[in-house]
Amino acid sequence: MGPVPNNPQPRRSPVDDVDRAILRALADNARLPNNALAEAVGIAPSTCLARTRVLQERGIIRGFRAEVDPAAIGLPLQAMISVRLRAHTREQNESFRSAAPDLPGVLAVFHMAGSDDYLLHIGVAGPEALRDFVVDHLTTHPAVAQTRTNLIFEQIAGRRYLGG
Repeated sequence: MGPVPNNPQPRRSPVDDVDRAILRALADNARLPNNALAEAVGIAPSTCLARTRVLQERGIIRGFRAEVDPAAIGLPLQAMISVRLRAHTREQNESFRSAAPDLPGVLAVFHMAGSDDYLLHIGVAGPEALRDFVVDHLTTHPAVAQTRTNLIFEQIAGRRYLGG
């Protein structure tokens, strides 16, 4: 058997300006029909469909989701809660990681590097529900050593990560 190459994975070509335009349009409205998407980007519908499929196959487009307004479903108070684990063992990390997404009101879970181990984005009905969430679900979890809660006044989506 011969020598193993240093980089056995094939290099993927970066996305070009047309791909970025498709991604920007879909980030604004994932329900855009292909014909409208093609027109917005300035390419033929068949080309647009093929490029969108390739972006999905490459994992650049990971899925299409409905963005739900937490306040409209009774969760008007949002917070970011930093969580530090007691120990950085695989067991404690996995214990918290597997439980956190299913806690009531959790909108997103971020596994972090740095002084905090996790960041939870949650939506709750009010201040009492926020307190109860921290007390009932975080401070009682055996892996959790410390939490810090920050209220969210407003969420503003970024628009420049796709260039343009």
